[in-house]
Amino acid sequence: MGRVLDHIDQPTSEWIAKQKLFFVATAPATGGRVNMSPKGLDSLRITSPTTVAYLDLTGSGAETIAHTTDNGRITFMFCAFEGPPRIIRLYGSGSAHLPESHVFTSMRELFPDRRGVRSIITADIERVQDSCGYAVPKMDFVEDRTRLDTWVAQRTDDDIAQYWQDRNSLSIDGLPALDTP
Repeated sequence: MGRVLDHIDQPTSEWIAKQKLFFVATAPATGGRVNMSPKGLDSLRITSPTTVAYLDLTGSGAETIAHTTDNGRITFMFCAFEGPPRIIRLYGSGSAHLPESHVFTSMRELFPDRRGVRSIITADIERVQDSCGYAVPKMDFVEDRTRLDTWVAQRTDDDIAQYWQDRNSLSIDGLPALDTP
């Protein structure tokens, strides 16, 4: 353990693909709060040895969109909750691609069909680092939560757009995130 690479090698790619949960961390360029969000629901794809993408689903905040637009810095963390202990961090430069963008349209088919997708976040990975993960507990995966899908199913597209306008137009530090009508 303790390796540092400039790309995601094949064994690491295969290990990441098996993880049910990952974390994304971003921060504004100056001041402000560091944000770390858990992600799941089969939302991550490794598209090349130096590129990852994930579906950004409706949530209570839009920090990743705001921060990647502000400065691009992004870190992903994956932890082994079963099997041998391991932590992988991917450091890179991220971009948010909204539904009307060419990148969003070209990548959307890589992911499961879901409503409430705000963007696709892509990241050019510059550093891959693994560490031991000895302090990470072992846990069993039971199932994905369905609450987000239920919430989205109970709303019209206009309702979701209004939610984004009300709750996701600015980050918690006041940076622009989703510019919705």
